[in-house]
Amino acid sequence: MTATATTAAQDRGAARWIQLGLGLIAMMAISSPQYVWTLFLKPFQATTGANLAAIQLTFSVLIVLQTFFSPAQGWLIERFGARILITAGAALSGLGWILSAGVDNLWGLYLTYGLFCGIGTGIVYVGIVGLMVRWFPEARGFATGVVAAGYGFGAILTTFPIDGMIKSAGYRTTLVTFGIILGLVGMAASLFLRSPGPLADAKPARLAASGPDYAPAEMLKTPLFWLLFVMMTMMSTGGLMVISQFSAFARDFGVAEMVVWGAAALPLALTVDRITNGLTRPFFGFLSDRIGRENTMGLAFLLEAAAIASMLAYRDNATALVVLSGLVFFGWGEIFSLFPSTLTDSFGTRNATTNYGFLYMAQGIGSILGGPMAALLKEATGSWMPVFALIIAMDVLTALLALFVLKPMRSSLRRTDLALRPAHG
Repeated sequence: MTATATTAAQDRGAARWIQLGLGLIAMMAISSPQYVWTLFLKPFQATTGANLAAIQLTFSVLIVLQTFFSPAQGWLIERFGARILITAGAALSGLGWILSAGVDNLWGLYLTYGLFCGIGTGIVYVGIVGLMVRWFPEARGFATGVVAAGYGFGAILTTFPIDGMIKSAGYRTTLVTFGIILGLVGMAASLFLRSPGPLADAKPARLAASGPDYAPAEMLKTPLFWLLFVMMTMMSTGGLMVISQFSAFARDFGVAEMVVWGAAALPLALTVDRITNGLTRPFFGFLSDRIGRENTMGLAFLLEAAAIASMLAYRDNATALVVLSGLVFFGWGEIFSLFPSTLTDSFGTRNATTNYGFLYMAQGIGSILGGPMAALLKEATGSWMPVFALIIAMDVLTALLALFVLKPMRSSLRRTDLALRPAHG
């Protein structure tokens, strides 16, 4: 390698770590609409006079729009560049909070918090994940885990300030203030994002683990994609149920206002959850780069099942709620590093952003099942027990699918790809 080529490779190496840092910041800036939503449940119910299921539909609108438009958003990003679209997404996310502060009815809430935050966060999330699997082809699990951790970590910085401002200044002032701050931070980081270009500095041995490049239409014809879609739907349902309903079931269990380690249990648990929800993504992503995606999935998904069962068993203990809810999210949040890296390993990098957009739609279905449908089941039965039982069953089933169905199916696809590699190029 010439001195010029060596310098260029070093420059690319430094640039991708800068891009990883910018992606992390942008993800942190868009996380609060999802992860502190539960703090606004009571104020929004008081303002609109709506029941829990109707209010929770806002959360589902946010996630559905965040996910169902992601294939089109991924296509636009791949055609017109990441910087402009991701910056616009960060702006829309902040604007959704600002506009929702002025509404007093359900449709206004759906069209502001749901619509603007949903589309905005979806553009940012899918765009950044698509960039990172290309910047780090030899460590996709780790890189997607780091930026996905930003989405989990971001609300750590906002949970207590938002909870405090809601109590002191009201939820409307809180939404406007944080909408402006988070929107500007996300836009500032996004303005410096860029695509990697040719990955000449990638490690060929690791790249050999990637499949050929599938176009979205080709990918959608494979049973492997639909298995991943079903698995991600089931895992998304459990985590989004806990996120969206946390304040509701914590209050029903009578532990929300109990003091744990000098703080109210509810905001403390939400903060601990954001920490573990962030840490799990690079941790399990890094682990999957070494022991395999499916083995890591089996380990993490069974961990979540055990944590949810334990949290239910100790539901009247505020300290247990804080600790075990953190463990729940440590077993859940890694889906946002494991699924995109598995998808890109299997279907290639050329259409990675658009392809992940299709898989990410599973999160939208999970939001419906874990949001209003879970709330309706609770209202129909008068208990959270059936809801938690279904979540535990889905966690266990998904772990078994990863170990005993996904693993052989991916091996079979890899053998087929090796035989047909010239056809896919």
